Amino acid sequence: MTANVSSAQPASSTPSPLHAVVANDFEAVNRTIVAQLNSKVPLVETIGQYITESGGKRLRPLLALLAARSLNYTGDKHIPLATLIEFMHTSTLLHDDVVDESHMRRGKKTANDAWGNAPSVLVGDFLYARSFQMMVDVGSMRIMAILSGATCVIAEGEVMQLTNIGNPSISEDDYFETILGKTAMLFEAASHSGAVLAEATPEQERALQYYGRYLGLAFQLIDDLLDYQGDADAMGKNVGDDLAEGKPTLPLIHAMEQGTPEQAKLIRQVIRKGGLEQLDAVLEIVHATGALDYTRARADEMSDKALKQLDVLPPSPYRDTMAQLARLAVDRQT
Repeated sequence: MTANVSSAQPASSTPSPLHAVVANDFEAVNRTIVAQLNSKVPLVETIGQYITESGGKRLRPLLALLAARSLNYTGDKHIPLATLIEFMHTSTLLHDDVVDESHMRRGKKTANDAWGNAPSVLVGDFLYARSFQMMVDVGSMRIMAILSGATCVIAEGEVMQLTNIGNPSISEDDYFETILGKTAMLFEAASHSGAVLAEATPEQERALQYYGRYLGLAFQLIDDLLDYQGDADAMGKNVGDDLAEGKPTLPLIHAMEQGTPEQAKLIRQVIRKGGLEQLDAVLEIVHATGALDYTRARADEMSDKALKQLDVLPPSPYRDTMAQLARLAVDRQT
């Protein structure tokens, strides 16, 4: 299959009422995604289009658009900014799926499953490189500093997650440091860079920076909760995938802390070994120790913190949508 980007339709996504307030901007981002996937190497376009058309919510570029618009930004640089943030995110998905040896994402084959690991990694590299080209076009050294710094933190977070696999001894603080890097940092960079683009006051800039951070933490906490109680068809992945990979996420960490010595021992053994042979027993322990309720409570805490940051923004439909997004983070089932 060879993609013809010049005649392609705008890359698909999963629009929702959250996108309505920036509908025109969002369409412009989709068109820019298609245009910026252009490459003289057909496989780059093919894999790039496949992953960007895979039905994601595009929350990170949405954050950049909302942050800029909430501060009355009237220029056009928010479009390439949102696009390059989506490319950064997409490149991490390509790399993550190779590292995790994943076969399904959002109900479709992963790119590494369809084309192999090497093409997936290299196209991920291309998307990272293209995102940095677009940073130059945005023309802000501060934004470049924010986003380039974020790439380092994200990479560190991914390495931390990798080294934590099979390790049942990590603490709750270790867990939060990991998810701050691997997930929340790009949310933070998106809203922070949107604020800088709109020439926010120092107070507004800091608020939007931390809004993105807390929102990203809330999203990851719910993702980790859903791995133990979600619907496989709705999530596009299997319940228990994290357990199968030996990932010590917060539900397991809390269950080990609150469970009996025997329950903690079983979970430690499963984390070290991986696999799903003991899934039912682990699910029983996770529910019995209140680990899912605890994880949801921590997600609610992060959502509330995100909402609090919006107090410094002027009233607008954009601020209202960001508030909706903070609530959606903890109310969703996918």
